[in-house]
Amino acid sequence: MKIKKQIKAGLSALALSISVSVTASAADEGPIKVGILHSLSGTMAISESTLKDTMLMLIEKQNEEGGLLGRELEPVVVDPASNWPLFAEKARELLAKDKVDVIFGNWTSVSRKSVLPVVEELNGLLFYPVQYEGEESSENVFYTGAAPNQQAIPAVDYLMNEVGVERWVLAGTDYVYPRTTNKILDAYLKDHGVADADIMINYTPFGHSNWQSIVSDIKAFGSQGKKTAVVSTINGDANVPFYRELANQGIKAEDIPVVAFSVGEQELSGIDTGPLVGHLAAWNYFMSVDTDVNYDFIDQWIDYTGNEEAVTNDPMEAHYIGFNMWKEAVKKAGTADVDAVKDAIIGVSVPNLTGGYATMMPNHHITKPVLIGEIQDNGQFSVVWQTPSTVAGDAWSDFLPGSKDLISDWRKPLKCGNYNVVTKSCGGAAEEAAE
Repeated sequence: MKIKKQIKAGLSALALSISVSVTASAADEGPIKVGILHSLSGTMAISESTLKDTMLMLIEKQNEEGGLLGRELEPVVVDPASNWPLFAEKARELLAKDKVDVIFGNWTSVSRKSVLPVVEELNGLLFYPVQYEGEESSENVFYTGAAPNQQAIPAVDYLMNEVGVERWVLAGTDYVYPRTTNKILDAYLKDHGVADADIMINYTPFGHSNWQSIVSDIKAFGSQGKKTAVVSTINGDANVPFYRELANQGIKAEDIPVVAFSVGEQELSGIDTGPLVGHLAAWNYFMSVDTDVNYDFIDQWIDYTGNEEAVTNDPMEAHYIGFNMWKEAVKKAGTADVDAVKDAIIGVSVPNLTGGYATMMPNHHITKPVLIGEIQDNGQFSVVWQTPSTVAGDAWSDFLPGSKDLISDWRKPLKCGNYNVVTKSCGGAAEEAAE
């Protein structure tokens, strides 16, 4: 009897093993679905439509090379239409209905905040390609754009140390990214001895078009005998009339330079850049970077679009890096399974377009060089300054009281996005810091 029981138990275990194996095999058959969650209409379409096309180009090239793990990549494109609640609905549709294995998408932080609880609830993967305010770390999100210490802080350092700026206009669109970034910059500037009276902060709605009085105020603020600069977190198509009004009122870069965090080659292609020569942008990539890998990427983009005048920009490079990191993690894991990819991707390094490498850190941020570019009359940027090496993205700012003691590390056994190094605990303060 005992032997019979052992045989039965063995057969049951074997049957279970075969069942699990068949299920896993079935899950690894068919296409690997890649969700693309970018606004193709509305105020953010000027920036996001290009990112949708970038992903389609990368997927097409990968399929030409045989796909991934012997499986074809299938893009699933949706249009959340610059509608922040709709981003959450479309993300749920991609994960629950279309059963995508990964999502590449979002631009604004408000859209990312809308999607975040959905990808966490449904255990999805989101690769987010745009600079943001930090103060966040999710097990389900990989931040391939810049954190404030990879863009905003170095830009202010450059203006302060190299240009001699003493008065600061912090101008942004009215949502979480500009407000949190400016909160960090306000604290940083005051830590460096800048008085309240020398900081002007202004917010405008998405799509704002009437800049006359605001630019007039900036002009007056900059006429007090101290070198003044504008630090711009203005997003989307509002940038076009903003820069036009600067030119209308005769504000030149040598008088009041503007350094932008959301204006790249794509945005400049829609305006007359002649009067804006000398104004600045801080990014981690510019199309003008002189490397073979960048020229190859530009050629690929021009071939894909069929447009000899097509431009590349920083968020495109972030998608290029994020896609290649995901691809390498899938190969390393031997599966597109979400949990396996999350574990496999930490430590993965892939080439960036500036001639170095990007590495995925335990906090789900990557290493990036920081570049300051000056606008040229052809709509390109000439790099005037860059960091000597790459900078690791910091999820939590060192300059905000609720954040400076927090770290993020998604490796086992810690697996925490907001570990307090003082209290030796996970959670709590992070939620307060993010508000």
